[in-house]
Amino acid sequence: VSEKKDDGYLVDIDDIKVEKKAGGSIKDCAIIKGIVLDKEIVHSGMPKKIDHAKIALVNNALEIDKTEFDAKINITNPQQMKSFLDEEQKMIKNMVDKVIASGANVLFCQKGIDDMAQHYLAKAGILTVRRIKESDMTKLAKATGARIISNFDDLFEKDLGSADLVEERKVETDKWTFVEGCKHPKAVTLLLRGGSQRVVDEVERSVHDALMVVKDVMEKPFIVAGGGAPETYAATKLREWAKTLEGREQLAVEKFADSLEVIPITLAENAGMDPIDTLASLRSKQLKGNKWTGIDVMKAQVASMHASDIFEPLSVKIQIITCATEAASMILRIDDVIATAKSAGGPPPGAEGMGGMGGMPGMGGMGGMGGMGMPGMDM
Repeated sequence: VSEKKDDGYLVDIDDIKVEKKAGGSIKDCAIIKGIVLDKEIVHSGMPKKIDHAKIALVNNALEIDKTEFDAKINITNPQQMKSFLDEEQKMIKNMVDKVIASGANVLFCQKGIDDMAQHYLAKAGILTVRRIKESDMTKLAKATGARIISNFDDLFEKDLGSADLVEERKVETDKWTFVEGCKHPKAVTLLLRGGSQRVVDEVERSVHDALMVVKDVMEKPFIVAGGGAPETYAATKLREWAKTLEGREQLAVEKFADSLEVIPITLAENAGMDPIDTLASLRSKQLKGNKWTGIDVMKAQVASMHASDIFEPLSVKIQIITCATEAASMILRIDDVIATAKSAGGPPPGAEGMGGMGGMPGMGGMGGMGGMGMPGMDM
């Protein structure tokens, strides 16, 4: 679904429709080169399967619109009543005839379809689905190459889309319509299955993560090693740089390096490894120049990420470090404001109960808490 531009690829995740249904097994998940609609065919007399489909997409109703203003028709004899009903029928038949004339054998309609129109469409052997969401109509247009029509007078053969197969299938208890085998689909569907609703929800979350990773790499084609390797490498370089600094700056840089190493430590803990031993081993290998060394969680060992094919998009790493740094800076900035307020003129009102804590390092921010009306903070 990606689109190639001069300076790379453009990917819109909305072009990938993810449909999930509990039942079956995770192995039954499939990619469909087309769209799956959670709707059934409107009329039992219509074909349930059409090969080499020519698809019309209409966002108008196949029924007689009610007038916007109140209108009364006085009918004096049954003949007038008959001609009134005949005229309505004629208008509906006229709309259906335009669909038939275009050569379409599948009709997807965004709005309602009158019972009489359903009868005529079934008679013509046109597979029809109604009340389709606007987002699905857009995806159908991208997948099949059809143009969405608002007026039946504008429906011609050139506006139709194509697919190898349109078929109604039963998915568990529901009937869904599958549009498959589109030539160059710019929208596709991932059909996710799993033993229970919880499993399917978890599969959906995992698939979303995977899609976002691929999107990031396609849009910014740069990758780094996974498994905490780049964080350990950056932390080592920061510690070397910290030695050239003095005073508080040196402490700040060292703390930044420590915080980067939280990632490999957490990975080690999650894999059941000893975090201290693992970090020591990781650091020593990195210092010897093996910058690809990280933690292989699956094998529970320190190993080359390059050899294990464990990579991450650079854009994700940049995002993580930027967000974490901004959040930490914001907390420090707020802490400063409270500490300054305290030193300007005695403790803020309500903070007397915390007077004894002024000398503790890093507790400057606690002094002002009492005055902020936070429950349970007066010690």
